[in-house]
Amino acid sequence: MKKSLFLVMAGSIIIASCRQTTPAPEADTNDDVILHAWSWSFDTIAANMKDIAEAGYAYVQTSPANTCFIGEDGGMALFSQPGDSVKGKWYYYYQPTDWKIGNYLLGSRDQFKSMMDSAAKYNVKVIVDVLPNHTAVDHTAVLPDLDNAVGGHDKLFHANGMTDITDYNDRYQCTTGKMGGLPDVNTENPDFQAYYMNYVNDLLSLGVKGFRYDTAKHIGLPSDPLDSLAERNNFWDVATGREEVKGVRLSVPRDSLFIYGEVLQDRNVKEAEYGEYMDLVASNYGHALRNVLEKADFNADSLLIWHHPVDGKHLVTWVESHDTYCNQHESAGLTDEQVRMGYVFLTARQNGTPLFYSRPAGSTRDNYWGNNRVGARGNDEFKHPEVVAVNKFRRAMHGQPENVTASDNGAVIAVARGNAGLVLINISGKTQTVDIPTALPDGAYTDGIHNTTFKANNGRINGTLAPFTSYILTY
Repeated sequence: MKKSLFLVMAGSIIIASCRQTTPAPEADTNDDVILHAWSWSFDTIAANMKDIAEAGYAYVQTSPANTCFIGEDGGMALFSQPGDSVKGKWYYYYQPTDWKIGNYLLGSRDQFKSMMDSAAKYNVKVIVDVLPNHTAVDHTAVLPDLDNAVGGHDKLFHANGMTDITDYNDRYQCTTGKMGGLPDVNTENPDFQAYYMNYVNDLLSLGVKGFRYDTAKHIGLPSDPLDSLAERNNFWDVATGREEVKGVRLSVPRDSLFIYGEVLQDRNVKEAEYGEYMDLVASNYGHALRNVLEKADFNADSLLIWHHPVDGKHLVTWVESHDTYCNQHESAGLTDEQVRMGYVFLTARQNGTPLFYSRPAGSTRDNYWGNNRVGARGNDEFKHPEVVAVNKFRRAMHGQPENVTASDNGAVIAVARGNAGLVLINISGKTQTVDIPTALPDGAYTDGIHNTTFKANNGRINGTLAPFTSYILTY
C-alpha cells in the first residue's frame, strides 16, 4: 500500500509516493553561499542581517573596510559624471591610505563592530574584502602611521612599484608593477606584513570569519621573480598563518576561516600554486555561464567542466562580480531574471561556493547605477523567493551527488541531486514543456513558489516551465 508523503521545504509542499530506497554514499559537497553586499554600508548590512539570514546565506561579504582615499570632496555617488550634482566613485574604497578599520564611504570601526554584533545574533559569518596589493593612486595621501610603520614612504612600495604594467602575463611585471595607476606595495617588507596582519587580526577580534583577497594574482608566490627590495616572496605564507612575522601571526586557526583570492584567469597565471593557499574565483566559468545565459542555450558553452585547474570544491562561483558589472559592464546587459537563473543553477550544484552579487537598487539595463548611492542596500533580488528556495535546497542536499542535464533545445537545465531533489531552470524567454530523465521516485512534485506540479513516472519527469523561472523539487 502506498502512502502520501508531505514535506515542507523552503516554503514548498511536495507530494510524492513513498517507497523504500537504499541511501547512496555521501558525496563531497559544498553547502554554503555568499551574499556580496556590494557598497552597502556597515549600518545597512546590520539593518538587513535578519533578511540575509532568513534568505539562507551562510556568509555576507562586505566591501573594503580599510581607511581609503577621499575622492571628489567625499561625495557618496556610486559613479558620477562631470556636471552631476552628487559626486563620487564606488572604487575609492579600493584605494587604501592606511590599514585600519573604518572609512568615510562605509562607516567607522564602531559601526563595523555593530554590524559584527548583528551578524553574531543571526549566525551569519562575515567575509571582508581586503587589498594589501596597492595604495591609492595618489600615494601622497598615504597616512603617516603607515609610512612610519614600514620604515618610511619609500619602503612602502616595490622598487618596480611605480612602473606601469604593460604585459599582465609577465609575472615580474604582474606582481611588482603599478596596476591601473595603483602603486604596488612591497608586500614582502616584513614591517608592512606585520602592520597589515595587525589589521587582519583586528578584524578577526571583532568576529570576522573570512577574507576575499582583491587583486591576489598581483601578489607574488614563492616561485615568482623577486623585486630588488624583497628577500623572499612569502606574503601568502604570512597571510594564511604558515609563518609569523616580527612576532605577529594570524590570530585564529587558518582552517576556521574562509579565504579566497581574486586570481583572474589568463595566460601564465599560477592558479594551482595560488590554490595551495586559498580558494579561488572561477572567472572563466563565469564567462562560460554568461555565454549560456545570453544565448539561452545550455549547449552554447561547456558548463560540465570548471575551466580551472583547481577542483570545483575550492572555487567561488558567480554569474557576475562587481568588476564584471561595474567596470566594463561585461555582465550588466543580463537582466535580473537571467542573473537569477544563473545563480539558481550554480547554487543547485554539488560544488563551488556560489556568490550572489547585489546590484544597486533601482538599476536597469539603461541605468546601471540605479539609486547611485554608496551605502544604500541593493535591490530585492538577493531575497527573491527562488533565490531563498535554492539557498535552502543546497543545504538540504548535503552529501547528494549531482547530475546536470538539459532539454534537447538547451533552454531548460536540470540539476539533480541524487534521488532527493531536482531543480529545473528555464533560461529562455519562452514557455518550455519538458519530458526528461529523472532519478526522483514516481509521484507528483509541486513547487511551492509557483504552485506548479511536475509528474515523475518510470524514470522521467514532465511539466511546463514559464519563461525565466526556476522550480525547486525535493522528495
